[in-house]
Amino acid sequence: MKVVVTGASGNIGSASLRELTAEGRHHAVGVARRRPELSDRAVAEASVTWRPADLGTDDLDPLLEGADAVVHLAWQFQPTHRPEETWRTNVVGTRRLLAAVRRQRVPALVCASSLAAYSPADHDDPVDEAWETDGASSAAYCREKAYNERVLDAFEATVAGIRVVRLRPAFVFQRSAASEQRRIFGGLLLRPWMLDRRRIPALPVPRGLRLQAVHAEDVAGAVRAAVERPVSGAFNLAGAGVLRREELGEIVGAPTVEVPHRLVSGAFDAGWLTRLVGVPGSLADALLAVPVLATDRAHADLDWQPRHTGAEAVEAFLSGAAQSAGTGMPPLHP
Repeated sequence: MKVVVTGASGNIGSASLRELTAEGRHHAVGVARRRPELSDRAVAEASVTWRPADLGTDDLDPLLEGADAVVHLAWQFQPTHRPEETWRTNVVGTRRLLAAVRRQRVPALVCASSLAAYSPADHDDPVDEAWETDGASSAAYCREKAYNERVLDAFEATVAGIRVVRLRPAFVFQRSAASEQRRIFGGLLLRPWMLDRRRIPALPVPRGLRLQAVHAEDVAGAVRAAVERPVSGAFNLAGAGVLRREELGEIVGAPTVEVPHRLVSGAFDAGWLTRLVGVPGSLADALLAVPVLATDRAHADLDWQPRHTGAEAVEAFLSGAAQSAGTGMPPLHP
């Protein structure tokens, strides 16, 4: 199969390329704004054809010609201080891609949504894919993910014969993406040495935090299953375990200190306004508002069995960030 992957050089995209092309399963077309620098030998031996493109402005039809499936993973998280720029890529780019999928009559579309698209939950009962998707907070990331859910609703209601799958993962980590994620979320303030577990005397944890995580390799497994199986609709993805204060302390190997939610949100806002931190307090609000995900449908319909627990995914991020891990992919460069 010819599978076109947007956002192919990012966290989930790089893992998905490895999964889709392993053992010669599929040929992938990797779409990214910045093409990786590859040797002639790597280009000749790879089962990935790289095509540089900006979803918000470029002609997308030639990229999709003859495709058996499109996996849409492209997402621009920064600059959070210029929301019109992220909107152009994340929302306008998605609409333009879907229009090209329709014109090219691509049989299948697999689109990455997010845990953050879900509406807030004030309980710990796991929710299935029927939970409302109005966004977890006012953060631009949540608004854009929720808006794209409506874009997909309209697409499915008006376009026949194209199978649409939405993947809604929890927080996605892998070692090779740790430096990118440290830059995205921590900004100038968070340096690699600060995430060395040997140097963390105590871990502040917002009151009421419960966290689910999933390894990028496991999300990639769900991507491949969604491409290959005749399924449609939404799928929650999360590694085993819900991480609270005690579990996070065990991962870090340090005592924990409970801090008020408003203090955390205010600290993020202050850091964001001074451009020392990469995200505003509204995203911290989303962290505390998102529901706990039930993953029964992914287990049943995708035969999805994650190889990593949520704790192992977080550990991969911490170890990678402390050691400036990364790859040659432009977004993942250490």
